[in-house]
Amino acid sequence: MSDITTYREVQAEIVRRITDGPWGPGTLLPGEVELAAEFGCSRTTINRALREVSDLGLLDRRRKAGTRVRMAPVRQARFEIPLARAEIEATGAAYAYRLLQRAIEQGPDWLTAHMGPLDRVLHILCLHSADGVPYQIEDRWINLGALPQAADQDFAATSPNEWLVATVPFSQVEISFQAVSAGPDEVTHLGHSPAAPVFRVERTTWWQGAAITHVRLSHRAGYRMTTRY
Repeated sequence: MSDITTYREVQAEIVRRITDGPWGPGTLLPGEVELAAEFGCSRTTINRALREVSDLGLLDRRRKAGTRVRMAPVRQARFEIPLARAEIEATGAAYAYRLLQRAIEQGPDWLTAHMGPLDRVLHILCLHSADGVPYQIEDRWINLGALPQAADQDFAATSPNEWLVATVPFSQVEISFQAVSAGPDEVTHLGHSPAAPVFRVERTTWWQGAAITHVRLSHRAGYRMTTRY
């Protein structure tokens, strides 16, 4: 059998022993050498299988203390980076996009404090709509030091979110969720009452240590985000 097949089989058997027995909560697992001998594979394969099971939240691995079955699994929620177009069209509604503002400017102090040293940034404000009803405001800053080609895009017809997804990968993402009071943009473009609560998602992405973009996504009343783990 190949290493990949062996690794998958070992992983499946470890999960089975945890969920069906005999490795109940708190059980100290045998060492990697012992497991490699039992499964007839390399220690590297065992290590990879244990790492994957640990990533599922089922194991607690500590140097010198060994590997134990967690008393309670650690669940990790996973968030995709959605496209407003895809979200809207998935509901059967017609999607529309409108550029509201585009400017090249110095990175503001608060953004530099968050993303690291910045020179010029492209600041874009745009609106996504569903069946003619405002759906989401995308307020985005793109680091032109890391992605200079963004300066050549007018974003009149294509949203910066769609362009970025097609142009550059990401290696690290930070996402935060906030309940904020509606500001002028939310009042003007989403129809919120002044100071009414607004659901906002803030997301920053990096590629190999370089900050690429930071975005604030403000949503219309009734918006719902769902994830599973």
